[in-house]
Amino acid sequence: MSEENVAWLAKAEVFFERADKAAKANSFDYAVDMYIEGLACAPDAMHNGHIALRQLALLRQVKGGKKPSMLEKVKRLTGKTPLKKMLNAEYLFSKDPDHLPYAEALLKAASAGGYEKTTQWIADLVFQANNAATKPSFKIYMLLKGCYVKIKKFDKAIAACQQATRLKPSDGELAEEFKTLSAELAVSRGKYDQEGDFRKSMKDREKQENFQNQASVVKTENYRASAVEQARKNLVAEPQLPRNIFKFADALAELQADRTDKEAIQLLENAYKNTSDFSFQQKAGNIKIDNIKRKTGEAKELIEKDPQQSEAKVELGKLNKKLKATELEHYRLCIKNYPTDLLLKYEYGSRLLKGEKFDEAIPFLQEAQREPKHKISAMSKVGMCFFMKGWYADAIDIFTQAFGQCEIKDGRTAKELRYNLARSYEKQGDAEKALEIYRKIAQLDFGYKDIRQRVDKLRNKQNNKQ
Repeated sequence: MSEENVAWLAKAEVFFERADKAAKANSFDYAVDMYIEGLACAPDAMHNGHIALRQLALLRQVKGGKKPSMLEKVKRLTGKTPLKKMLNAEYLFSKDPDHLPYAEALLKAASAGGYEKTTQWIADLVFQANNAATKPSFKIYMLLKGCYVKIKKFDKAIAACQQATRLKPSDGELAEEFKTLSAELAVSRGKYDQEGDFRKSMKDREKQENFQNQASVVKTENYRASAVEQARKNLVAEPQLPRNIFKFADALAELQADRTDKEAIQLLENAYKNTSDFSFQQKAGNIKIDNIKRKTGEAKELIEKDPQQSEAKVELGKLNKKLKATELEHYRLCIKNYPTDLLLKYEYGSRLLKGEKFDEAIPFLQEAQREPKHKISAMSKVGMCFFMKGWYADAIDIFTQAFGQCEIKDGRTAKELRYNLARSYEKQGDAEKALEIYRKIAQLDFGYKDIRQRVDKLRNKQNNKQ
C-alpha cells in the first residue's frame, strides 16, 4: 500500500472515530456526516465505514430520526463523479434506511466507481430486500446481475438471473445469459482456461489453508494474555471511549475463563449504569450466554467420555435450564431496547418457542419474516407453533408456503419443512397425504430422522385396511 493510501486511511479513521463518539452521544446526524467524510477518504472501508454507518442508520431510525428533507434530497440526488454520487446516495439511505431506491443509486455509483467491496455489500443488501418484497422488481434483478458480473461474483450473478427468469420465464435472451454465466462460473472456479492456472489455483488453496492453520495457532494463551494487557492499557488511557471498553471486554472473553468472563461482564454492566447505553448490557448478556454454552460443552464431553457420569448429567440438566432462561431474558431486554430490530425478534421468538410459549412467540416470528435472512426459518417456526398448539390445518398452510419459497428443494431446511408438513397431515388424520410426503423425503435421504419407521408404520396401516 502506498504512503498516500496509508495517509488517506488514517484520515478516514479519524472521521470514523468522531462518528463513533457522536453516535454514543446520540448525536446521530453529526455521526452520519462524519461517516460520509470518512468514506470520502476511504470509499471501500467496510467494517468501520459502510457497515458501521448502516448500523447507525437503523439505530437512528429506531430513535425517531427524521427522513431527509426536500432540500437534502435535491442537494444529494446528483453528483459529478461516481464517488460523489455514491456518498450522496448513502447519506440519503442513512436518513431513510428502508427506501430501496437510495440503495439502488448507491449500488450503481459504487459499481461505476469500481469500489468492489462496497458494490458486493450493497448488492447483497438490495438482493435480500428485493427477494423479500411483495412484488420483486425484474429491473433490480437485472441491475444486480450486471453489478455481480462486473466484480466477477458469477455465483451471485446466476442467482439474480434465476430470480429474474422466474419473473419472465419466456425470456429467451435471459436463458442464454444464464448459460453464459454458468460457463463463466465454471471457468472462474476451475481456472482451466489458461495454461498453469489450475496449478496456481491449487497453490493458492494450499496457501490459504496454511494461513488458516497459522491463524488458529497464533491465538495461544500468551497471545491472548498480551492482548488483554494492551486492551487494559488503552482503557486506562481513555476510559470513557466505548471502543476501548468493548475491546477490553472482548479480550477478557477470549481467555474463556470464568474469572475473566466475570470481569468483562462487570466492566460492561458498570458502563451501562454510567451511560444508560444498552449496547454495553447487550454485550454483557452475550458473554453470559457464551459462558454457559462453554460449560454445557464441557459437561457433554465428560458424559461422552464416561456415560456413567451422573454428576455431569445433573449439571448438564441445570446448565440447559439456565441457558434457556438466560437467553430468554437477554432477548426480551434486547427487544425492549431495540423494538424494530427484526433479527432480535427472530431470536426472541425462537426462545419463546423453545420455552413452549407458543402464543407469545408467533407475533415475533411473523414480524421476523420481513428479515430476508431468516424469512423461511421464521415461517417454519410459526408453523411449528401452530403444530404444537394442535392447529394442524394452519401448520399445513404455513409449512406449504415456506417450502414453496425454498430455492433448494432437497436442502436441509426444505427436508425439515416437508417432514413437519407430513407430521401435520398425519396428526390431522390424512395418512395418505402424510405417507406421500414421507416417501419423497425417503427417496432423497433414506436416513433422515425416523423417516423409515414412519413410512413402514403408515404402509402397514394401509395394508391392514385392505
